[in-house]
Amino acid sequence: MQSPINALSRRDFLKMASYGILGLALPGFPRTFSTQTFNSDLLGRIIEKSLWIYAEPSIQSNRVEMVWRDLIFPLSGAAISDDQKAYNRVWYEVDGKGYVYSGSVQPVRTVLNNPVTELPPSGLLGEITVPFTDAHKEPDTTTDVAHRLYYETVHWITRTAIGADGEVWYRLLDDKWDLDYYILAKHMRIIPDEELAPLSPDTPNSDKLIEVNLTQQLVLAYEKSRLVFATRAATGVQIRAGRWTTPQGEFITYYKRPTRHMAAGDIAASGFDLPGVPWVLYITKSGISFHGTYWHNDYGHPRSHGCINLTPQAAKWFYRWTIPIVKQGKQFAYEYFGTTVRIYE
Repeated sequence: MQSPINALSRRDFLKMASYGILGLALPGFPRTFSTQTFNSDLLGRIIEKSLWIYAEPSIQSNRVEMVWRDLIFPLSGAAISDDQKAYNRVWYEVDGKGYVYSGSVQPVRTVLNNPVTELPPSGLLGEITVPFTDAHKEPDTTTDVAHRLYYETVHWITRTAIGADGEVWYRLLDDKWDLDYYILAKHMRIIPDEELAPLSPDTPNSDKLIEVNLTQQLVLAYEKSRLVFATRAATGVQIRAGRWTTPQGEFITYYKRPTRHMAAGDIAASGFDLPGVPWVLYITKSGISFHGTYWHNDYGHPRSHGCINLTPQAAKWFYRWTIPIVKQGKQFAYEYFGTTVRIYE
């Protein structure tokens, strides 16, 4: 099946598909090697266990320094590599030292928040606004760490607590294991209701359609055949440890959650343990879903366990645009209807 993006001009497609920080760099869009400067408050978090900084935006250039997972550093800019065959040609400049591959770096910021001390009985949704924060089993930094929670992950806040030092903490619900743990409240912002209001509510659901092009790793949203949103994705992949495919066919977004702790298998052997996965839209009973991703920034190439990985911003857009609608204070919506999804090569 031919992708409908072929009918778009390159300029229109770039305008619609790019978001975030140079989120789209497709082969066929050559650019000269020049660096785009970022705002001074933008940071990068290393996602891989280890990563080389290179002198130029190319693995063929000289290695400058090795950096390690969860290292936070200023992102001073970005550049497009000269590799015309690469599915992702974006490299980030590391505070004047050199360049790192963007797919292995999560762009983050550090934003501290004023704590909320009164919560409704149903709790509130919150989003992490610092590169990472450690969740403790009690509201005390000397207690055991339950999880490390990352930027733009989403969690249910069920209560507040005051630590011995007077700091306000939020108690979070682990929705997979039905456990609780605590983080410093200043590291999380409350997500206001208006930020989750449905998008295009006057457009009938029958006029909405999501297409996933596995060959081009694109997700496209239509209203009455008019393209209204496009983004790159990372879908199922075959690797040495196993094969994970994104199923083809027609589905619906029948089950939605604003947050989900996803965990399966042995982490040392391609398993995963990912608390706070944001903006989840399930389309199969086996667990295949659209969702935001914080453990990589590498879109345009298959690399998931079968789900359709999106940036948190793109996943949130689809969460708001599709049905069913998750009501205020509810942790999920599960129905026999949803927005149509077509997946094809």
